[in-house]
Amino acid sequence: MNKVYKPQGYNSVSPYFIVHDAKKLTDLLVKVFNATEKRRYQRPDGSIVHMEMQIDDSVIMMSEATEQFPPIIQVVHVYVQDVDDVYRKALQQGCEGIEDPKERED
Repeated sequence: MNKVYKPQGYNSVSPYFIVHDAKKLTDLLVKVFNATEKRRYQRPDGSIVHMEMQIDDSVIMMSEATEQFPPIIQVVHVYVQDVDDVYRKALQQGCEGIEDPKERED
């Protein structure tokens, strides 16, 4: 018998973002990656204490930064079917490109 060790629909590793503006990140993920919201828990003031977004086969988690848990810088690699389209959408949303997408031998 196989023991269930993670929720159905989740990968073994899920990045967790602690950010200044979780709503802004949520909007960006929807517009750029067609992300969908899985769950959201809010504090009484409306800020996000925990949120999960689905992008393709992966779930990312996030929360609003607090004094106890300040925002942290993260880098995440995302595989997409149409990198040029996703890159264009990201730039349209105000993201800053580091370098243009290009074919690589990896």
